[in-house]
Amino acid sequence: MSDGSKVLRKKSALVERYAEADVPTSRGILRTVVFREKRTGVEHVAIVVGNVEGLEGVPVRVHSECLTSEVFGSLKCDCRQQLDAALDLITAHGTGVLVYLRQEGRGIGLGNKIRAYALQQQGLDTYEANQKLGFPDDLRRYDVAAEILRQLGVRSVELITNNPLKIAGLVDEGIPVRRRIASRTVHNPHNVDYLRTKRERSGHLIELHAEDDDEKAKVG
Repeated sequence: MSDGSKVLRKKSALVERYAEADVPTSRGILRTVVFREKRTGVEHVAIVVGNVEGLEGVPVRVHSECLTSEVFGSLKCDCRQQLDAALDLITAHGTGVLVYLRQEGRGIGLGNKIRAYALQQQGLDTYEANQKLGFPDDLRRYDVAAEILRQLGVRSVELITNNPLKIAGLVDEGIPVRRRIASRTVHNPHNVDYLRTKRERSGHLIELHAEDDDEKAKVG
């Protein structure tokens, strides 16, 4: 067996396609596919719009879970805005995939994320707080996302992201990224320092826009 075949066999063993149904939403009917990691049982979700099998340049968002923002409306980050904007873009386009990965808090989990928030209240930034808890800056992985896209038949993507490490992560896992689509959100007083820190510390391609900027743009 060639080395390439061994790699493909190893990657295909990561997840299994476990469940699938059409779900009515405010954006229309969305095909919802659950993938389960074979080793851990952790479940991830792909929201699929249109027929993506065999296509090149599919609009894709690889999004990591953020319970505090997406469910409880926390203003400490822009995760919910990015999720909503990606779903809006994909559904408007009529074709695309949102891969929703269960890796809360850049991979450290919900409890440790809240512990990190407590440290941020004491003056640490998001990366310093993770390090204080004994974690690296980012524990997220993209092998599962790449395998999900392969099983959906996606051949290459146009990735909706501000994170160059996410682009590199997918490319390293064998998913060609044809171009980046910027994920544009607006900041607020609670997350502006967090967004600046991501831009300065890890090279996120973030443009800071306030709500007032959006209103001026509409008037102009």
